[in-house]
Amino acid sequence: MKKNILTVLSLLGVMTVSAQQPADLVISPVKVIDIKTGKITPDQAIIIRHDTILAVTSLQRARQYKATQTFDGGNQYAMPGLWDNHMHFGGGDTLADENKNFLPLYLAHGITAVRDCSADISAQVLKWRDEVNKGSLQGPTIFTSGPKLEGYKSVWLGDIEIGTTAELNHALDSLQRMHVDFVKITDNTIKPELYLEAVKAARQRGMIISGHVPYALTLQQVTDAGLSSVEHLSYVWKAGVKDEAALSHSIANGDIKGRDINRYILAHFDTTAALKAYRHMAAKGTAVTPTLSLGQVLAYFDQDDHAHDPYLAYIGKGLQKTYEMRVKRVMKDDSAAIAYRKELYEKESAILPLLQKAGVMIMAGTDAGYLNSFDYPGIGLHRELALMVHFGLTPLQALQASVINSPLFLHQQGYGALAAGKKADILLLRANPLEDILNTEKINAVVTKGRLLDRSALDQLLNKVKADNAR
Repeated sequence: MKKNILTVLSLLGVMTVSAQQPADLVISPVKVIDIKTGKITPDQAIIIRHDTILAVTSLQRARQYKATQTFDGGNQYAMPGLWDNHMHFGGGDTLADENKNFLPLYLAHGITAVRDCSADISAQVLKWRDEVNKGSLQGPTIFTSGPKLEGYKSVWLGDIEIGTTAELNHALDSLQRMHVDFVKITDNTIKPELYLEAVKAARQRGMIISGHVPYALTLQQVTDAGLSSVEHLSYVWKAGVKDEAALSHSIANGDIKGRDINRYILAHFDTTAALKAYRHMAAKGTAVTPTLSLGQVLAYFDQDDHAHDPYLAYIGKGLQKTYEMRVKRVMKDDSAAIAYRKELYEKESAILPLLQKAGVMIMAGTDAGYLNSFDYPGIGLHRELALMVHFGLTPLQALQASVINSPLFLHQQGYGALAAGKKADILLLRANPLEDILNTEKINAVVTKGRLLDRSALDQLLNKVKADNAR
């Protein structure tokens, strides 16, 4: 009888083991943060197979999975990996290797996806994008515009310059053959009417369109045309004047130009008019990426010139030289100009809560990388999130701007939450970022496409970049 009971128990044990589902990685125990609601669920296990989350479940139910690797979550906070929704690779082919070192910097700072908003090394960026997607290159998932659209003799390098409808259509054909993730259009020399035509034509092709906005156009004109996102707050700040159409007409005629435009906006900004414009923007589905970081660096350059930032050890010497243009410009400012640029930055940034109130989708992006002085890939996103909170968003809203809104903008369904079927891009934090946004920097581990990088592995990534730059 005793022998029979032992046999039955043994068979049950075999059945239990055989019933276990295979997994590559189990992380437990963790407190899972729902970035959509702010709810935190303790005592959870995250089950990963390949690059996908199989389940987020209780510790008891996690026993039904048999993993080849387990990681002690230490009851720390788990959330989806961060996104930097506006950065730049660039500086020419000779700086390609320095740009490539952005990839480990982003991962080491918990950023598992980036949106490259164009410069002049599109061929390399498209190659890196595809290699990351295939798993032959380690780095954040890259979404890129390829070369942006501009008018003739633009100041920017690497643009596709257009001046006619035929050239516009040829340019869009070219971008579609590159399989870009979105289209970028800027406002340096492009004709306003061709800008609107470009937005409409790209929209008709089913493309996502980001842009700077020509000041000769109103925000309503570009949102009605179908612009998907406005890059930088300054372009939506202008819409807060009582009669933006009159201002745009004066700019188009050359009656108001240069710094007088911003002085006019400062004098005539109206909260009621701004909310009306921003609600129309929200109704049309046009998002905004504020990019507060660079403006803060330049506005307060007299207080901190960043020459001794420890993070410069991670930025190549060639890329550091691209910072010089902006630095030389702000160094010419006298005391009155310094006070003016600070006032301008503070007033522009103060519209962030108005945009949130109006229902505009806000995305977190830094403008980091090539050219933009001391606006750093990696750590820069944590600075951006902190500035978003400083100017009126809650920590949860700032995290939503990175983790939820960025993939939503790019029509990427596999991101934004820790749940079954979502991508296994995970950030494990030692402290709660909903209590203090600076806690996003307290990184214990990162999972990228299902691969675990513990604190030691993240430090190795940083050390390698530093060593490469030292050489």
